[in-house]
Amino acid sequence: MSSVLIHADYPVEAEDYTRGGEASADIKRKLKQLGVSANVLRRVSVASYEVEMNLVIHSDGGVLTLEVSPEAVWLISADRGPGIPDVEMAMREGWSTASETARSQGFGAGMGLPNMKRNADDFDITSKVGEGTTIRMGFRLA
Repeated sequence: MSSVLIHADYPVEAEDYTRGGEASADIKRKLKQLGVSANVLRRVSVASYEVEMNLVIHSDGGVLTLEVSPEAVWLISADRGPGIPDVEMAMREGWSTASETARSQGFGAGMGLPNMKRNADDFDITSKVGEGTTIRMGFRLA
């Protein structure tokens, strides 16, 4: 097992559009300080913003966790919330259950989960209706 260079937990509140994006901005700052390559930094930045905004838009709140080892960057999002009844459908581009509030602020285009999967080297999503959703994304550093 490799050593963890950074472990950071970012609590994310439901419908907190004002602070949405702060966690992903801090993650990007930390990875830049570590000298992570521009390609990996871009992919992690896209995925972390998408997953953070999914916490804001779709959950009852949750935690976004960053773990960095010498080999990889891991993002783990765990929320409390409604869960996703049909994960396969949710993975389709354009499919969204975003509220009118989210849509009025420019969110809810249905690209969040597909963008996360496209940018991550490893992607796993588990969801239970009535309990919540966990998304794990890995980004190889070498």
